[in-house]
Amino acid sequence: MASTTVQNRNGLFSNPLFVRSLGWSNLWVMFAYLFNNFATFWGGFPGASMHNGTVGLLQLLLYPAAIILAIFWTLKRRGSSLRQDSYTISDMNAFLIRAAFWAVVLVGCVDSLISFLRVEDMLSGLVGEAMDKNLGRSQFRGPYVHIPLIILGIILATRTKTLGFHWLALLIVVGELMIVVFRFIFSYEQAFMSDLVRFWYGALFLFASAHTLLEEGHVRVDILYAGLKEKSKGRINAIGTIFLGISLCWMIILTGMAQKTSIINSPILNFETTQSGFGLYVKYMMAGFLGIFAISMMIQFVSYLMAAVADYRGEDGKYIPKGSGAH
Repeated sequence: MASTTVQNRNGLFSNPLFVRSLGWSNLWVMFAYLFNNFATFWGGFPGASMHNGTVGLLQLLLYPAAIILAIFWTLKRRGSSLRQDSYTISDMNAFLIRAAFWAVVLVGCVDSLISFLRVEDMLSGLVGEAMDKNLGRSQFRGPYVHIPLIILGIILATRTKTLGFHWLALLIVVGELMIVVFRFIFSYEQAFMSDLVRFWYGALFLFASAHTLLEEGHVRVDILYAGLKEKSKGRINAIGTIFLGISLCWMIILTGMAQKTSIINSPILNFETTQSGFGLYVKYMMAGFLGIFAISMMIQFVSYLMAAVADYRGEDGKYIPKGSGAH
């Protein structure tokens, strides 16, 4: 992609290599943190610390190694522009969101079917008494039903291109319509029906946030911003992304995953469910939605940072939102 760059000799954003290294380092450190989190709380590793032996030290060294590798990766691709890196990161985030969309659709449909068969006492006749009891335990349904469906969702994400938000919104409407019809016409209502709508609505709201940022669809008061020059807008967006956007995402990740009892880790590790025995067994996944939100927003904010600096520097190839723009 050819680009025209207005050279800015002074300022924090004068060197595109620095901005690209900063962005990629942020992402690689985040991935290192997520790996350490999984290795510590799921794999039984001691945790990143100098006081946890050789393995703990190696986990700790993973962070500076991630920064070094990110800088090396940037220098190796010295010819890439800020725009190119921004598009690459945004495409990577689109795949993550697409996989999450397919996962919640598959899990929601299959878990609803299981809950329906259980509440109508039909499941044991299909799968046997032992499997019926196992499917009534979240510690079984999570690893042996939900996780395979999540993997299937990732596979489907490699074969599709659209993010699927419109379809998810349609499914929510259909779910609400079914609740109304079955409740007021057939006098039939079960906990899993409302659980399904909440499950999908939470996914729609949190998963779509990063894409909304890309399309500049978030509500914002443009009293001063709208009248600024492109260079000034780029500077404001870049500074705001670093100090407000990326820092907020790190706060959510560190608060939610710092310990085994943290608000994201604890429900997932315990496959937490609601008190209703015949509802959906997806409460732990809804806690994970917050993690997906923070991760996807972090990735998109890094892409947005590079795009903002490219605007500040006057590079060509700016992404034009498909929607109506900011409000």
